[in-house]
Amino acid sequence: MEESTQTEQPKVIPAATVVIFRHAKDGGAPELLMVTRSRNMAFAAGMAVFPGGRVDPEDFELARELATELPEDEAAHRVAAIRETLEETGLAIGINGEVDAERAKQAREYLLETGALAPVLEKFGWQVAMDHVIPFARWYPKNEKLPRVFDTRFYLADLGTGAVDITVDQTENSRLFWASAAQALEMAEAGDIELIFPTRRNLERLAQFDDFAAAYDDCARYPADTIVPFMEVRDGKRWICIPDNLGYPVDGEPLDSAQRS
Repeated sequence: MEESTQTEQPKVIPAATVVIFRHAKDGGAPELLMVTRSRNMAFAAGMAVFPGGRVDPEDFELARELATELPEDEAAHRVAAIRETLEETGLAIGINGEVDAERAKQAREYLLETGALAPVLEKFGWQVAMDHVIPFARWYPKNEKLPRVFDTRFYLADLGTGAVDITVDQTENSRLFWASAAQALEMAEAGDIELIFPTRRNLERLAQFDDFAAAYDDCARYPADTIVPFMEVRDGKRWICIPDNLGYPVDGEPLDSAQRS
């Protein structure tokens, strides 16, 4: 039998991630919620990222049931962003209905039991507020050397002020923390956290904004077109780069210093 010469393509996994804003207590730059991934995870182990994860079949089912004006694929990603945030952090974002710290805690426990957002909505009398999660970016770092790659849509959500109760899930993540975008970049430079290439670029973009409103306006200026990093040679060195017309102040870094997974 003649052997196939076709290169096996990696599995593409749809994913959703949320950049959650809150007002800083000192009135400074807004703080963003980040999680540190567990060291035993297959992807981005030990890295500081934003809450999120893959889009599950149940997310698509709920998106179909909601029958919003959004395309089903987009609605499913927003559902996943809301579900993953509740699961990983205990925060109920993108929800209309009675929400407080205690109900959010109970909802998280029920979500962990059921594994899907739809029964949580029914039990607590909540509705999904699609317009509370704003499309920010979409990253698809193709890499034929990996068995799977994530096609990830990034969203913004504004928590504002008020008491919040967050606890790490202790399975996929080992730490939760709030920091401004500039502070997170400083932490990375000091070696206190590690960042993969897309997270670092997104933090650099987010560091330009003094508040959520400025970030929201930026989303209107730069539609969330798919970003596919590419390689090029600069000054004799290989760089990993992104297009320079999507609102990012830094469009690349040397390959030998970039964390890709």
